[in-house]
Amino acid sequence: MGALVECVANFSEGRQQTVIDSIVGTIDSANGVIVLGAESDPDHNRAVVTFVGPPDRVSDAAYAGIQRAGELIDLERHRGQHPRIGAADVIPFVPLREVGMAETVALARKLGKRVGETLNLPVFLYEQAALQEGNRNLADIRRGGYERLKGRIAVGEPPIPDFGPGRLSSAGGCVIGARNLLIAFNVFLDSPDVAIARAIARAIRQSSGGLPHVKALGLFVKGRAQVSMNLTNYKMTSMRCVVAAIRIEARRLGVKMAASEIIGLLPQDALSEVDVAYLQIENFDQSRVLEHQLANLT
Repeated sequence: MGALVECVANFSEGRQQTVIDSIVGTIDSANGVIVLGAESDPDHNRAVVTFVGPPDRVSDAAYAGIQRAGELIDLERHRGQHPRIGAADVIPFVPLREVGMAETVALARKLGKRVGETLNLPVFLYEQAALQEGNRNLADIRRGGYERLKGRIAVGEPPIPDFGPGRLSSAGGCVIGARNLLIAFNVFLDSPDVAIARAIARAIRQSSGGLPHVKALGLFVKGRAQVSMNLTNYKMTSMRCVVAAIRIEARRLGVKMAASEIIGLLPQDALSEVDVAYLQIENFDQSRVLEHQLANLT
């Protein structure tokens, strides 16, 4: 397929299947783009859509998805476990093939400008595409969610959008960026006590002095306490390393790890066959491996 970029778009809807289907269908109908996966969770109230294609085609598909989400999702009514500031919450681009990070950054910034100017949404550029250091970390932008951002943006307090208006509509804001491959990985405990999941998340995440390249939250999902994570450099801090640390903390707090799940896709070199059992992944099969999906593209 030549130059290839991945987009892992996060939308704030995980309960209304008709809304999710409409957003996914809008993306899937974009010329030259292939949807590799779409999944949602009613507790998070969130959907993740992974698609690939040539850079400009992926940008157009992302734009169409952002527009459709803004038409269908009302943040004033939205409630869920996962932090969010927008209907089309986070739109990251990842370079895969014959595309460098500099080109991917330019792609994200171009889309951000387009969304801000034509859809009238506040856009925050993050990670490698950040224009403001204060917007580089996604957690800093999303802290307090849509409700907090609505008050802060109205009086010009950080985070400051890079494009678009200094106010929020019911579609909220949109975070757009460029980043390397990461792994979205959740661990369930054999307890419904969210306080324990939060304590474990605090112990393992980098921002609290834990493991490098680990972002983590404690949430209540599917009737169980969940440690929800992004591993932003799986080569430096592996899934096995994270699970070992969680098991130690869980034991100390009187609970056990019950299972884990992958959200989206993960690169082949992040996982070996022996790891699948050790990590207790509930939803693993070869379709979760990025290279397996790419090999099937025509």
